[in-house]
Amino acid sequence: MAKTEVILIQNIVGLGGESDLVKVAAGYARNYLFPQGLAVPLTAANKRRIEALKQRRGEREAHEFSTMTELSKSISKLIAVIQAKTGDDGKMFGSVTAGMIADQLKIQFDIVLDKRKIQLEHPIKTLGEHDIPLRLHAEVAATLKVRVESTTPVVAPAEARSPGPEARDGAARTESRGHRRTDRVREDKAPGDTGQKPPRPERKPRAPSDKKAAIPAKAGKTEKAEKTEKAE
Repeated sequence: MAKTEVILIQNIVGLGGESDLVKVAAGYARNYLFPQGLAVPLTAANKRRIEALKQRRGEREAHEFSTMTELSKSISKLIAVIQAKTGDDGKMFGSVTAGMIADQLKIQFDIVLDKRKIQLEHPIKTLGEHDIPLRLHAEVAATLKVRVESTTPVVAPAEARSPGPEARDGAARTESRGHRRTDRVREDKAPGDTGQKPPRPERKPRAPSDKKAAIPAKAGKTEKAEKTEKAE
């Protein structure tokens, strides 16, 4: 395939920057680079444009470096939240890719970032926070914190569920009655009362009764008997 040498007048990722001399396929240069204004043929007249292109390239790179340095400071303070579907066991369906992260940066923070600058070695397949390295510029690196959250609602176990309104009202009434009973018991007690009954006094043994001894013994017949005898 025939090759031709061209001068790039715009930065082309993977090919070069302004003022670079590169060799490309003749058809690629003729059908794409030249019509799009991305390069010009290498001629004596065009060589004089190289210095101007180099100066423009230096200004562009300085601006990019300054912009990406400021962006790295901002990104280090951000947390990109990505929603993912999961099963009941918490495992994700699918994974989070660099393209998804770039989309969320645009949606959440209005930051336009080429997904190729997101240095994600492997897609994210777990929930939680992840630190993702970024290559914003040849001399500027940054770290973006990504939090993956589940869109599946978490169902609490039965024993861990909070009691309903009726159960809470019943517990409150029971606790209130307990307080009232305690208060009544406290009011009934005299100051210093320990709540224990005092011991009963010991009973003294009774002395033997002298009533029988005080009654005089009947000597002889009664008065009625004597009158009967006299009547006879």
